[in-house]
Formats: sequence, C-alpha cells, structure tokens
Amino acid sequence: MAGTDPRIIKIFESSIDVMKQLGAVIVDPADLPNFNKFGKTESEVLHYEFKADLNKYLAGANAKVKTMADVIKFNEENKERVLQYFGQERMLKAQESGGLRDKKYRDALAKNLLLTRKNGIDAAMKKYKLDALIVPSGGPSWMMDMVNGDALNWDMESTSPAAVAGYPHITVPAGYISGLPVGISFFAKAWQEPTLIKLAFAFEQAAKIRKPPEFLVSARA
Repeated sequence: MAGTDPRIIKIFESSIDVMKQLGAVIVDPADLPNFNKFGKTESEVLHYEFKADLNKYLAGANAKVKTMADVIKFNEENKERVLQYFGQERMLKAQESGGLRDKKYRDALAKNLLLTRKNGIDAAMKKYKLDALIVPSGGPSWMMDMVNGDALNWDMESTSPAAVAGYPHITVPAGYISGLPVGISFFAKAWQEPTLIKLAFAFEQAAKIRKPPEFLVSARA
C-alpha cells in the first residue's frame, strides 16, 4: 500500500522512527487484506451517490440549476468558458446511473463495505492487535497542469480503504519532495476518532514537519 517510490518510503520510515521514539509499538508489516479489490465497484458507488447527492443539494439551493442534468447542460452551453481546459466526464458518467434503490448500486456498496470493513480494516486490526494503521497519504501534491491534467505520481493505494469504509482517517504533514508536501495517514475502525486524534497530534507535535504554504510559482529543484 505504500508504493515503491524511494523518496516516499524514506519519509514514511522517518515518520515511523519518530513514533518509535515516542514509545509506539510498530507492527511492520501489518498488511491490509483486499485493499486493491474494489476499484471498479468503488467508482460505481461514487457515480450513483454523486448524482443522488448533487440532485438533492441543488433541489434546495438558491441557484438556477436544479439537477445534475441542468449543470451538464449549462456547462455545454458555456463550454468556451467553463470547459476550456477540462471536460465533465465524471458528471456524464454519473448522470447515466440510476437511483440508490438500483440493485447494481446496492450490490456494489455491499461489496465495498465487506472488503474494506469486516474483511479489510477490521480484520487487519484484529489480526495484528493494532490501535491504528499508518500509511503514506500519497505522493507529493501535484502541480497544476492545464494541458495534461492531474498527474498520478505514485503507485500506491493507501487511503481508499478508509474512505470507502466510511471509517475515520486523519492526515498530517510528514515531509516534502521538491517543496511539495507529503502526508502520513492514521486510520482505524469505526468510532476510533479519539484514538486517532491523540496519535496524530502526538506525532505532529514531535515531528514538527508542517511549514506555512508559500504559494510558489514552481516546485523547488
């Protein structure tokens, strides 16, 4: 789940060293089962819920657009201005989906929750007797690229399990690569927010990694 980028691994290992110095007992590895087996159904749930929630929000909003279909139409009618750099593929895909009562949605959601909860985070924490799981939050924050779009600059799948499970997850600064921040994530089973806050706060106070953002024109060499 941590990927193979040596720069990210180095930051992660330094973070573990800080925790050891604070008295933490580190279980390494503590592998999470099924962390990469729900990508397709994760996207399906996202599109169904995106449509349902946006429609619900817009229905009561003080706006001329009242549905996702209205937003798509507005964007197309004003594409020279609002779609100048990027399209609206996510919205188009979501608009094709049905409602939250559809069997396809309910099956996908059930699969996601099984793989990320009982057979995922819960299983790992029970097997290794953990208070929390830690992983790199991702690679360095990517720079804006108006031609190619967002650059996926890492080969890890670290934060999706907690997000898909709906479990608590805290990210704090862990280091920098060319001036771009890299985070470390703490997550656990349901209702473990107090424990995660304690752990993340203790780490952050000891590591003192965070720097105020400088809004640089480009990344440092």
